[in-house]
Amino acid sequence: MMLKPELAIAQTIGERPVYHVNDLSKTTGSRATAYRILSRLREAGFAEHVREGYFTLRSSLFQPFNLWQNLLPSLQALKQGRFFGLSYNENDVRLARQILKGIVTLDYRAYEITKLQSPHLFSIYVDNHDQAANMLKECKFSEGTKGRVVIIPRIGEFGSEIQRVYLDCIAYGGRSLLDAIAIEILHNEDLDPNIRGTFKTEDVLKVREELGAQSRTRSDQDN
Repeated sequence: MMLKPELAIAQTIGERPVYHVNDLSKTTGSRATAYRILSRLREAGFAEHVREGYFTLRSSLFQPFNLWQNLLPSLQALKQGRFFGLSYNENDVRLARQILKGIVTLDYRAYEITKLQSPHLFSIYVDNHDQAANMLKECKFSEGTKGRVVIIPRIGEFGSEIQRVYLDCIAYGGRSLLDAIAIEILHNEDLDPNIRGTFKTEDVLKVREELGAQSRTRSDQDN
């Protein structure tokens, strides 16, 4: 999917929890153009319908336009994520690790490589979406919207695992942006210098402070 530059006009409406199509039409000049752009953003994975006339936007939409194409595989995969739960606690994650084969990303993988934030959602790329879903259902998992186990179809490149986790975190947005910042700080040499996100100064300072505190704690323990 090619993302046309005119879609970046949506960035001008600013970040907030929920939008109305009128917010976008004020920028585009007409409701018809607003709906057309919104349709393209939903197709890409940047936008999600809430109810008639209302929608949400992922924070990744506000990344530089030249990064969008790199985020697209992550967005397309995340859009197709399927949620499963059994006990709806950490036991679900432990069981899912035993059942499923694939590539772990987002919360749990980010924690393994940064130790920044305690993970919540267990997100895993699988080769066969339906087969993985059936395996979970055979173990009494239920599919819904609140499960802590998320299976994601394997879309895009996985040549550099850390690069992919980094882009997944930026694409997902929210608390995952802090994980992306931590990955960039701790694993800078493993990332493509031409494929970088932009982050709020206060978030970068927060992550640096937390990583520094962790380092000091480990040093104290070693001594």
